[in-house]
Amino acid sequence: MSFRVTVSETAVRQLRKLPKGERVRIARALRVLEEDPFRARPKADIRVLEGTEPRKYRLRVGDYRAVYAVLGSEVKIVEVFTRGRGYR
Repeated sequence: MSFRVTVSETAVRQLRKLPKGERVRIARALRVLEEDPFRARPKADIRVLEGTEPRKYRLRVGDYRAVYAVLGSEVKIVEVFTRGRGYR
């Protein structure tokens, strides 16, 4: 089964603020979620965020984190931020 990755307006705004090189790197990492958004593996450091409903996950890309939810066959990127900012 393959998943479709979509990006929220909030995440799009956050990505626009990043340097082009980082944007490209994050976009490449998000494509990995099309194969399997649940399982951590090389090139996909994925963790479940405890206490989130619906269940959310985070993907680590260097010093950046992408938080996403899986809704059926869609992976919705909710936000992208630097490691130091923390989770809301």
